[in-house]
Order: sequence, then structure tokens, then C-alpha cells
Amino acid sequence: MSPTATTSLNQRHAALSSPQNQIELLESLDLEHLPAQGDFASTISKNGWQQLTPSKLEIFQINIGKLCNMTCRHCHVDAGPDRRENMDRQTIDDCLKALDQTEAHTVDITGGAPELNPHFRYLVEQCVVRGKHVIDRCNLTVLLLPTMQDLPKWLAEHRVEVVCSLPHFRQPNTDKQRGDGTFEQSIEALHRLNAVGYGKGDPHLKLTLVSNPADATLSCNQAALLEQMWKQGLSENHGITFDRLIAINNMPISRHLEWLEQSGNLSAYMELLVNSYNPDTISGLMCRNTISVSWDGRLFDCDFNQMLDLEIQLDSQMGDRQYLHIRDFNPQLLADRQIITGRHCFGCTAGKGSSCSGAIA
Repeated sequence: MSPTATTSLNQRHAALSSPQNQIELLESLDLEHLPAQGDFASTISKNGWQQLTPSKLEIFQINIGKLCNMTCRHCHVDAGPDRRENMDRQTIDDCLKALDQTEAHTVDITGGAPELNPHFRYLVEQCVVRGKHVIDRCNLTVLLLPTMQDLPKWLAEHRVEVVCSLPHFRQPNTDKQRGDGTFEQSIEALHRLNAVGYGKGDPHLKLTLVSNPADATLSCNQAALLEQMWKQGLSENHGITFDRLIAINNMPISRHLEWLEQSGNLSAYMELLVNSYNPDTISGLMCRNTISVSWDGRLFDCDFNQMLDLEIQLDSQMGDRQYLHIRDFNPQLLADRQIITGRHCFGCTAGKGSSCSGAIA
């Protein structure tokens, strides 16, 4: 386990708490011996993509805060109990006004632990009223907090899909990544979700588990086999059922980036990502059909760009760059933008690909 797994970069005033320092560290790696010298833009250009551009907007992703009851080793958000950034009610209302200008069918609510935002339930209710499919990205353990005892039932009543982080169906691998005792708490939370109807095959009560590798490897390419193993293991050992499993590559961002550097795995991991580049993933990248809104209302191509502070940039008539805030949401301007990329993007295009919905190719 990383000796710094239980505190955030922000709390320690670590150098990598700066998104710019993270980008500079990734760019400093010597990858000239790799295809296209490890340059993402050059790599995709070989497949006819001179620049990534958006497709139809389908998913409205809202990060409503960095406050979390956990501090996981692999967290690309650097979330934790010390992070007090939370989206306010006005910004949430601005998000809803923007949502009304789109044909997005899904609202993906994330954090931190999004449930800790005081306006979480208001946001869910407003999205449900609008007929949107709502996803709550839940760390599971938050459901055990005294103020959250009724939340599983409430989520079920609003037909919210619960997408839960669980690195592994066995205790050692989960606790290694998320902290001692996390696995047992996660199992208890899953029992509570099962008790209100989640994970039983009801299409309105979907329970999705998310697996991240525990080290410097890619997520498993055998999705069907992996899901079968997880369902068997959780059912036989804990009586837990769920609907589907998605596997996500760990991104070389924030605390996972720090772990990679401290453990001496950074160069090897980046080489693995670059060498595992899969051109079949490009058309399905989440940055193409998703808009990501930060807790303070700034707009990003994806959640990963958000954590690296790579805001959506629009070229003005004066030739300079301007940034959009959610209160100034303009669907046409966003549809005409160019997506910002960097070396971290190899994390989404390696192997079967990786997005907030799992494998791409």
C-alpha cells in the first residue's frame, strides 16, 4: 500500500496537487522510442483524426463536489474529507437550464461522493422530472453514514442507476486500493441496495459495479468472463447480486499518478498505455458524446480533462481563446469545438478502451 494513500494531495500540499505539475510530469517522460514518440495527437492522426471533434451530446456529466468520506489511492479527483469544494444551488440550477437546451438522455452525477452535496437529492429529482436517466456514481461506503440510511430506498424510488466502485470481489485487493475495512463496508452497502430491489434484473433498478486494477496494469479485456467471476464470487461468498460489471483503466492523474511515480512504475505504465493504443476506441471516446461540468460550473470535454484543469476552449472572432461557464451554455458553440487531448488520453484508448461506461471497443 502507498504510505500516502489515506490523505489527499491537497491536504499534504504535494507538488502534484497542481494540475499543471501533473501535465508537466507526463510530458517530461522520454517516450521518443515509442510509436509517434508518445504524442497522442500524432497517434490518432495516423487513423485519419486530425483533431477530435464532438458527436451528438448524449451524456451530461456533473461533478458536484470533491468532498468524500474516503481517500482512495487511485483517485484521479484527489477527493477526500478535507476537500470542501461543493456545487452550490445556483450552479445546479444553471446546469438544469443548460440541460434543457440539449437532447442528452443521461445525467451522470459524480464527485467526490456526490451524495454528500446538500443539493444532491434536489438535482436528482429535477432530472427525473425531466425524464432523464440518472446515474449516481457511489463509493458504497457513503451509504453507511448515519445521514444516508434512507438513501438506498430513496434512490430506488427515483429509479436512479447506481454505479458503484468496487476494485475487486475479494477483500485484499479492495482494501489495498481503498483502505482497510472498505471491503466489509462495501458488502454491507451492497446488501442494503439488494434489499430495496437493486441488482435483481429490474431495468429500472440497475446496479453496476466498477472495477479498477490495483496496480500498474490495464483492466481485463475479457469483460464477459470477468463479470461471470464477479457474480459467482459475490453470490457464493456474500449473497450479493448485481446487473453488470464495467472495468476502467486507472488514469495517470492525481493520486494514481503520484503512486506510479513513487513506486517507480510511471514510465513503464505510460509505455504500456502507448503500446496498447487501440484505434477502434476513438469513435466511442466519452469526450465525444459527453459534456463534463465541474463543481464551480466550468466546462470540460471529460472528467479527466477536468481534473487536469484543461477547460474547453473556444476560438473567438478576435483570435484569442475563451472559456465557457455553465451559465453561458451554448450548444452550437460546443458542437463546433475541438476536443483537448494530451498524453493522459492514452489511458482511454489502451486495450479495449476505457470510459466512464467501461470498455469502448
